Amino acid sequence: MKKTDFTKALTSYFSTYLPTTCGVSPNTCNSYRDAFKLLLLYFQEEKGVPANSIELRMLNRNLVSDFLDWLEVQRKVSVTTRNQRLAAMKAFAHYVQYRNPEYLENCTDIIAMRPKKHEKPVIPFLTEEELKTLLAQPDPSTRHGLRDLTLLSLLYDSGARVQEVTDLKLKDIRLTNPAMVSLTGKGRKARQVPLMKETCKLLDAYIRNFNLNSEPLTSPLFFNQKGQALSRYGITYILKKYVSQAELDSDARKISPHVLRHTKAMHLLRAGVNMIYIRDFLGHVDISTTEVYARIDAEMKRKVFEEKVPNFTPNTTMPWEEDKDLLQWLTQFGKKSF
Repeated sequence: MKKTDFTKALTSYFSTYLPTTCGVSPNTCNSYRDAFKLLLLYFQEEKGVPANSIELRMLNRNLVSDFLDWLEVQRKVSVTTRNQRLAAMKAFAHYVQYRNPEYLENCTDIIAMRPKKHEKPVIPFLTEEELKTLLAQPDPSTRHGLRDLTLLSLLYDSGARVQEVTDLKLKDIRLTNPAMVSLTGKGRKARQVPLMKETCKLLDAYIRNFNLNSEPLTSPLFFNQKGQALSRYGITYILKKYVSQAELDSDARKISPHVLRHTKAMHLLRAGVNMIYIRDFLGHVDISTTEVYARIDAEMKRKVFEEKVPNFTPNTTMPWEEDKDLLQWLTQFGKKSF
Protein backbone atom coordinates (compact mmCIF):
# COMPACT_ATOMS: atom_id res chain seq x y z
CA MET A 1 0.00 0.00 0.00
CA LYS A 2 1.29 3.40 -0.98
CA LYS A 3 2.01 5.76 1.91
CA THR A 4 0.27 9.12 1.92
CA ASP A 5 2.12 12.40 2.41
CA PHE A 6 0.56 12.65 5.89
CA THR A 7 1.90 9.21 6.86
CA LYS A 8 5.39 10.11 5.69
CA ALA A 9 5.38 13.51 7.39
CA LEU A 10 4.05 12.21 10.71
CA THR A 11 6.51 9.29 10.77
CA SER A 12 9.46 11.58 10.07
CA TYR A 13 8.17 14.10 12.60
CA PHE A 14 8.13 11.62 15.49
CA SER A 15 11.08 9.42 14.54
CA THR A 16 13.59 12.12 13.59
CA TYR A 17 12.49 15.73 13.94
CA LEU A 18 11.22 15.83 17.53
CA PRO A 19 13.80 13.60 19.27
CA THR A 20 16.85 14.43 17.14
CA THR A 21 16.50 17.82 15.50
CA CYS A 22 14.54 19.50 18.30
CA GLY A 23 15.80 17.35 21.15
CA VAL A 24 12.46 17.55 22.98
CA SER A 25 11.95 15.52 26.13
CA PRO A 26 10.27 12.09 26.08
CA ASN A 27 7.35 13.60 27.98
CA THR A 28 6.74 16.15 25.22
CA CYS A 29 6.99 13.44 22.57
CA ASN A 30 4.46 11.34 24.45
CA SER A 31 2.08 14.29 24.81
CA TYR A 32 2.24 15.04 21.07
CA ARG A 33 1.87 11.33 20.29
CA ASP A 34 -1.31 11.12 22.37
CA ALA A 35 -2.71 14.16 20.54
CA PHE A 36 -2.23 12.51 17.15
CA LYS A 37 -3.59 9.18 18.34
CA LEU A 38 -6.79 11.04 19.15
CA LEU A 39 -6.69 12.84 15.80
CA LEU A 40 -6.48 9.50 13.98
CA LEU A 41 -9.40 8.25 16.07
CA TYR A 42 -11.37 11.38 15.18
CA PHE A 43 -10.73 10.87 11.46
CA GLN A 44 -11.92 7.27 11.70
CA GLU A 45 -15.01 7.78 13.89
CA GLU A 46 -16.25 11.15 12.65
CA LYS A 47 -14.95 11.39 9.10
CA GLY A 48 -14.86 7.73 8.12
CA VAL A 49 -11.24 8.08 7.02
CA PRO A 50 -8.81 5.34 8.16
CA ALA A 51 -5.37 6.37 9.37
CA ASN A 52 -3.56 5.14 6.25
CA SER A 53 -5.78 7.28 3.99
CA ILE A 54 -5.32 10.66 5.70
CA GLU A 55 -3.66 13.30 3.50
CA LEU A 56 -2.04 16.56 4.47
CA ARG A 57 -4.55 18.55 2.41
CA MET A 58 -7.25 17.41 4.87
CA LEU A 59 -5.58 19.25 7.73
CA ASN A 60 -6.94 22.77 7.90
CA ARG A 61 -8.23 25.25 10.44
CA ASN A 62 -11.84 24.03 10.29
CA LEU A 63 -10.90 20.40 10.77
CA VAL A 64 -8.63 21.15 13.71
CA SER A 65 -11.33 23.31 15.28
CA ASP A 66 -13.91 20.52 14.87
CA PHE A 67 -11.42 18.03 16.30
CA LEU A 68 -10.89 20.19 19.40
CA ASP A 69 -14.63 20.61 19.87
CA TRP A 70 -15.03 16.82 19.56
CA LEU A 71 -12.42 16.33 22.28
CA GLU A 72 -14.18 18.73 24.62
CA VAL A 73 -17.76 17.56 23.95
CA GLN A 74 -17.42 13.86 23.18
CA ARG A 75 -14.27 12.96 25.10
CA LYS A 76 -15.06 15.35 28.00
CA VAL A 77 -11.53 16.74 28.19
CA SER A 78 -10.79 19.93 30.10
CA VAL A 79 -10.05 23.22 28.37
CA THR A 80 -6.43 22.87 29.49
CA THR A 81 -6.15 19.50 27.74
CA ARG A 82 -7.90 20.90 24.68
CA ASN A 83 -5.29 23.68 24.49
CA GLN A 84 -2.47 21.15 24.88
CA ARG A 85 -3.79 19.22 21.89
CA LEU A 86 -3.97 22.46 19.90
CA ALA A 87 -0.32 23.13 20.77
CA ALA A 88 0.58 19.72 19.30
CA MET A 89 -1.33 20.51 16.10
CA LYS A 90 0.39 23.89 15.75
CA ALA A 91 3.83 22.38 16.32
CA PHE A 92 3.19 19.86 13.54
CA ALA A 93 1.95 22.64 11.27
CA HIS A 94 5.20 24.53 11.83
CA TYR A 95 7.06 21.43 10.66
CA VAL A 96 4.86 20.75 7.62
CA GLN A 97 4.93 24.31 6.24
CA TYR A 98 8.65 23.97 5.44
CA ARG A 99 8.54 20.33 4.37
CA ASN A 100 5.42 20.70 2.21
CA PRO A 101 5.14 24.38 1.28
CA GLU A 102 2.16 23.67 -1.00
CA TYR A 103 0.12 23.52 2.23
CA LEU A 104 1.56 26.74 3.63
CA GLU A 105 -1.82 28.49 3.78
CA ASN A 106 -3.44 25.67 5.74
CA CYS A 107 -0.47 25.53 8.11
CA THR A 108 -0.50 29.29 8.64
CA ASP A 109 -4.20 29.19 9.49
CA ILE A 110 -3.63 26.42 12.05
CA ILE A 111 -0.66 28.20 13.62
CA ALA A 112 -2.77 31.36 13.98
CA MET A 113 -5.44 29.54 16.02
CA ARG A 114 -5.72 30.82 19.57
CA PRO A 115 -6.18 28.63 22.64
CA LYS A 116 -9.58 28.66 24.27
CA LYS A 117 -9.85 31.04 27.21
CA HIS A 118 -10.70 29.59 30.58
CA GLU A 119 -10.49 30.46 34.23
CA LYS A 120 -6.98 29.64 35.34
CA PRO A 121 -6.74 27.76 38.63
CA VAL A 122 -4.89 29.37 41.51
CA ILE A 123 -1.33 28.08 41.69
CA PRO A 124 -0.98 26.16 44.97
CA PHE A 125 2.04 26.56 47.22
CA LEU A 126 3.03 25.97 50.84
CA THR A 127 3.59 28.63 53.46
CA GLU A 128 6.83 28.62 55.43
CA GLU A 129 5.13 26.89 58.36
CA GLU A 130 3.52 24.26 56.13
CA LEU A 131 6.85 23.52 54.48
CA LYS A 132 8.50 23.09 57.90
CA THR A 133 5.70 20.75 58.95
CA LEU A 134 6.13 18.65 55.80
CA LEU A 135 9.92 18.35 56.13
CA ALA A 136 9.55 17.40 59.79
CA GLN A 137 7.71 14.18 58.85
CA PRO A 138 10.56 11.93 57.55
CA ASP A 139 12.76 10.39 60.25
CA PRO A 140 16.38 10.98 59.18
CA SER A 141 17.63 8.48 61.78
CA THR A 142 16.33 5.69 59.54
CA ARG A 143 17.75 4.75 56.16
CA HIS A 144 14.65 5.47 54.10
CA GLY A 145 13.73 8.46 56.24
CA LEU A 146 17.07 10.04 55.38
CA ARG A 147 16.55 9.35 51.69
CA ASP A 148 13.03 10.79 51.73
CA LEU A 149 14.05 13.93 53.63
CA THR A 150 16.95 14.47 51.22
CA LEU A 151 14.63 13.97 48.24
CA LEU A 152 11.97 16.40 49.47
CA SER A 153 14.55 18.99 50.54
CA LEU A 154 16.25 18.85 47.15
CA LEU A 155 12.91 19.13 45.34
CA TYR A 156 12.17 22.35 47.22
CA ASP A 157 15.67 23.82 47.39
CA SER A 158 16.36 23.37 43.67
CA GLY A 159 12.84 24.22 42.46
CA ALA A 160 13.25 21.29 40.11
CA ARG A 161 10.55 19.63 38.06
CA VAL A 162 9.89 16.07 39.19
CA GLN A 163 11.28 14.66 35.92
CA GLU A 164 14.48 16.65 36.43
CA VAL A 165 14.97 14.95 39.81
CA THR A 166 14.13 11.55 38.32
CA ASP A 167 16.91 12.07 35.75
CA LEU A 168 19.55 13.14 38.29
CA LYS A 169 22.81 11.21 38.36
CA LEU A 170 25.56 11.27 40.97
CA LYS A 171 27.69 13.36 38.63
CA ASP A 172 25.05 16.10 38.69
CA ILE A 173 25.66 16.88 42.37
CA ARG A 174 28.51 19.15 43.46
CA LEU A 175 28.91 19.50 47.23
CA THR A 176 32.20 21.45 47.24
CA ASN A 177 32.08 25.23 47.15
CA PRO A 178 30.16 26.50 45.23
CA ALA A 179 27.63 23.73 45.88
CA MET A 180 25.13 23.18 43.07
CA VAL A 181 23.00 20.70 41.19
CA SER A 182 22.95 20.41 37.40
CA LEU A 183 19.42 20.00 36.06
CA THR A 184 18.30 19.12 32.55
CA GLY A 185 14.91 20.65 31.82
CA LYS A 186 12.49 20.90 28.91
CA GLY A 187 14.09 20.82 25.50
CA ARG A 188 17.17 19.28 27.17
CA LYS A 189 18.20 22.72 28.37
CA ALA A 190 20.73 22.42 31.20
CA ARG A 191 21.04 24.82 34.12
CA GLN A 192 23.01 24.90 37.35
CA VAL A 193 21.17 25.72 40.56
CA PRO A 194 22.91 26.63 43.83
CA LEU A 195 22.21 24.52 46.92
CA MET A 196 21.76 25.69 50.51
CA LYS A 197 24.09 24.42 53.23
CA GLU A 198 21.48 22.29 54.97
CA THR A 199 20.57 20.56 51.72
CA CYS A 200 24.26 19.86 51.10
CA LYS A 201 24.58 18.29 54.56
CA LEU A 202 21.61 16.03 53.85
CA LEU A 203 22.99 15.03 50.44
CA ASP A 204 26.40 14.29 51.95
CA ALA A 205 24.87 12.12 54.70
CA TYR A 206 22.63 10.36 52.19
CA ILE A 207 25.46 9.60 49.77
CA ARG A 208 27.67 8.24 52.59
CA ASN A 209 24.84 6.25 54.21
CA PHE A 210 23.92 4.56 50.93
CA ASN A 211 27.61 4.05 49.96
CA LEU A 212 27.09 5.93 46.73
CA ASN A 213 30.69 7.15 46.70
CA SER A 214 31.70 3.75 45.37
CA GLU A 215 29.11 3.77 42.59
CA PRO A 216 29.71 5.01 39.01
CA LEU A 217 29.02 8.71 38.55
CA THR A 218 26.36 7.82 36.00
CA SER A 219 24.29 5.98 38.65
CA PRO A 220 20.90 7.48 39.56
CA LEU A 221 20.96 9.72 42.61
CA PHE A 222 17.63 8.40 43.93
CA PHE A 223 16.72 4.79 43.24
CA ASN A 224 14.22 2.10 44.22
CA GLN A 225 14.78 -1.38 45.68
CA LYS A 226 15.75 -2.69 42.25
CA GLY A 227 18.49 -0.09 41.90
CA GLN A 228 16.56 1.72 39.18
CA ALA A 229 16.00 5.47 39.17
CA LEU A 230 12.95 6.53 41.15
CA SER A 231 10.10 7.19 38.75
CA ARG A 232 7.81 10.21 38.77
CA TYR A 233 5.18 7.97 40.37
CA GLY A 234 7.64 6.82 43.02
CA ILE A 235 8.59 10.38 43.98
CA THR A 236 4.93 11.40 44.06
CA TYR A 237 4.11 8.42 46.27
CA ILE A 238 6.82 9.37 48.77
CA LEU A 239 5.63 12.98 48.90
CA LYS A 240 1.97 11.98 49.28
CA LYS A 241 2.84 9.75 52.22
CA TYR A 242 4.29 12.63 54.22
CA VAL A 243 1.65 15.11 53.03
CA SER A 244 -0.94 12.74 54.48
CA GLN A 245 0.95 12.51 57.77
CA ALA A 246 1.17 16.30 57.97
CA GLU A 247 -2.52 16.65 56.95
CA LEU A 248 -1.70 19.31 54.35
CA ASP A 249 -3.94 18.09 51.53
CA SER A 250 -7.47 19.40 51.06
CA ASP A 251 -10.21 19.30 48.44
CA ALA A 252 -9.14 22.74 47.24
CA ARG A 253 -5.41 22.01 47.19
CA LYS A 254 -3.68 18.78 46.28
CA ILE A 255 0.03 18.69 47.06
CA SER A 256 2.17 17.30 44.23
CA PRO A 257 5.93 17.54 43.59
CA HIS A 258 5.27 20.57 41.38
CA VAL A 259 3.77 22.39 44.37
CA LEU A 260 7.24 22.37 45.97
CA ARG A 261 8.52 24.09 42.81
CA HIS A 262 5.77 26.72 43.10
CA THR A 263 6.62 27.10 46.78
CA LYS A 264 10.28 27.80 46.06
CA ALA A 265 9.33 30.39 43.44
CA MET A 266 6.99 32.20 45.84
CA HIS A 267 9.58 32.19 48.62
CA LEU A 268 12.23 33.61 46.29
CA LEU A 269 9.83 36.31 45.15
CA ARG A 270 8.95 37.32 48.69
CA ALA A 271 12.63 37.40 49.59
CA GLY A 272 13.07 40.16 47.00
CA VAL A 273 14.94 38.10 44.39
CA ASN A 274 14.87 39.70 40.93
CA MET A 275 12.33 38.15 38.53
CA ILE A 276 15.04 37.51 35.94
CA TYR A 277 17.01 35.41 38.43
CA ILE A 278 13.87 33.46 39.36
CA ARG A 279 13.22 32.80 35.67
CA ASP A 280 16.72 31.40 35.19
CA PHE A 281 16.53 29.50 38.48
CA LEU A 282 13.34 27.71 37.38
CA GLY A 283 14.51 27.22 33.81
CA HIS A 284 11.68 29.19 32.21
CA VAL A 285 12.18 30.26 28.60
CA ASP A 286 9.86 33.27 28.80
CA ILE A 287 9.71 35.77 31.67
CA SER A 288 5.90 35.85 31.27
CA THR A 289 5.78 32.31 32.66
CA THR A 290 7.56 33.49 35.79
CA GLU A 291 5.45 36.61 36.20
CA VAL A 292 2.45 34.51 37.23
CA TYR A 293 4.01 34.28 40.70
CA ALA A 294 4.18 38.06 40.96
CA ARG A 295 0.48 38.32 40.07
CA ILE A 296 -0.41 35.77 42.75
CA ASP A 297 1.65 37.62 45.34
CA ALA A 298 0.01 40.92 44.41
CA GLU A 299 -3.45 39.40 44.86
CA MET A 300 -2.48 38.01 48.26
CA LYS A 301 -1.17 41.39 49.36
CA ARG A 302 -4.43 43.02 48.29
CA LYS A 303 -6.42 40.60 50.42
CA VAL A 304 -4.15 41.26 53.40
CA PHE A 305 -4.60 45.01 52.97
CA GLU A 306 -8.37 44.62 52.86
CA GLU A 307 -8.37 42.53 56.04
CA LYS A 308 -5.70 44.31 58.09
CA VAL A 309 -5.38 47.92 56.91
CA PRO A 310 -7.96 50.39 58.35
CA ASN A 311 -10.31 51.94 55.80
CA PHE A 312 -10.75 55.70 56.31
CA THR A 313 -12.96 56.26 53.29
CA PRO A 314 -16.38 57.53 54.50
CA ASN A 315 -19.25 55.11 54.05
CA THR A 316 -21.75 57.08 51.98
CA THR A 317 -25.11 55.39 51.76
CA MET A 318 -27.32 56.42 48.88
CA PRO A 319 -31.11 56.79 49.27
CA TRP A 320 -31.91 53.73 47.16
CA GLU A 321 -29.68 51.62 49.39
CA GLU A 322 -31.57 52.69 52.54
CA ASP A 323 -35.00 52.07 51.06
CA LYS A 324 -35.70 48.43 50.25
CA ASP A 325 -38.64 49.42 48.09
CA LEU A 326 -37.03 51.04 45.06
CA LEU A 327 -40.38 51.78 43.45
CA GLN A 328 -41.54 53.69 46.54
CA TRP A 329 -38.37 55.76 46.57
CA LEU A 330 -38.71 56.58 42.89
CA THR A 331 -42.34 57.66 43.48
CA GLN A 332 -41.26 59.98 46.28
CA PHE A 333 -38.38 61.19 44.17
CA GLY A 334 -40.78 62.26 41.42
CA LYS A 335 -42.86 64.34 43.82
CA LYS A 336 -39.87 66.36 44.99
CA SER A 337 -39.60 69.89 43.73
CA PHE A 338 -36.27 71.21 42.51
